Amino acid sequence: MDRIVEIEKISFENEYEISLRPSNFDDYIGQEKIKQNLKVFIQAAKMRNEPLDHTLFYGPPGLGKTTLAHIIATQMESNIKITSAPMIEKSGDLAAILTNLEAGDVLFIDEIHRLSSAIEEILYSAMEDFRLDIIIGSGPAAQTIKIDIPKFTLIGATTRAGMISAPLRDRFGISFRLQFYTPDELSQILQKASLKINKSSTKNAALQIAKRSRGTPRIALRLLKRIRDYADVNNESEISQQRAEISLNELGVNELGFDEMDLRYLEILTEQNGRPLGLNTISAALSEDEGTIEDVIEPYLLANGYIQRTAKGRIATYKTYDTLKISYQKGLFDEN
Repeated sequence: MDRIVEIEKISFENEYEISLRPSNFDDYIGQEKIKQNLKVFIQAAKMRNEPLDHTLFYGPPGLGKTTLAHIIATQMESNIKITSAPMIEKSGDLAAILTNLEAGDVLFIDEIHRLSSAIEEILYSAMEDFRLDIIIGSGPAAQTIKIDIPKFTLIGATTRAGMISAPLRDRFGISFRLQFYTPDELSQILQKASLKINKSSTKNAALQIAKRSRGTPRIALRLLKRIRDYADVNNESEISQQRAEISLNELGVNELGFDEMDLRYLEILTEQNGRPLGLNTISAALSEDEGTIEDVIEPYLLANGYIQRTAKGRIATYKTYDTLKISYQKGLFDEN
């Protein structure tokens, strides 16, 4: 099921989407603490004429991990090469990528938690010693070939930091968790982006879109482009607050940023009246993949206190019952 608040995969982003991406820290809005630290680390690395230490970004999708990787490459005056873990199936795939790097290059691996253990083993020596240890053959005839590679910076991105093996995680010298954005931050992003797509928006319109964007820039920009379509069809020179509200309602995104899938998810939990529900049961009820539920639907709901994860399953909080205007009946599973 396609969702307007779905997170689009970066692997299939087009040049138009890339053009909306800020190219330096001054234009990058939000994640202030991360930006401040990165500026220091980058300046120090350049003073020592060394590549930046390997860096890990983690957090919900759509918060700017890829954008930060691009900015780091720009600030380090380096080239950036982008891939994703599912695309690296064999040791030869990784070897081909690493041997084609130049000194100081940035290698960005998205969904790094999905690397196989065999690929990780090769990556360890590449990250620590800038050397590839490749085993050719098997049994008594097996040989290890050592290939030196240029010093580079690996930037990993993941939505599931807990699924990264400890040995790999420990090899990242820099690690940051990206946080959801505030409506004011998203509003600034939207107003800048609207100028780039030649359709200015009022401050109130941008704030209205921001409030329904689940704290995520990628969703905010996606909504902006769809609202621009409505404005173009109605021959409007700018996006007004009224146009934003009407379009968002047409798109099925309510004042809290929930769409039909979110509301159905919450309704399933409230129907249990406080009893926990397992992820596989929720997945079957929604006809949605468990990974999508964990990576896309749940992070925003968890961060804003609409649901809780327990050892027995998911439960809706009182905030959800209040939001959906459903009365809560105390049951057998409630504590006295």
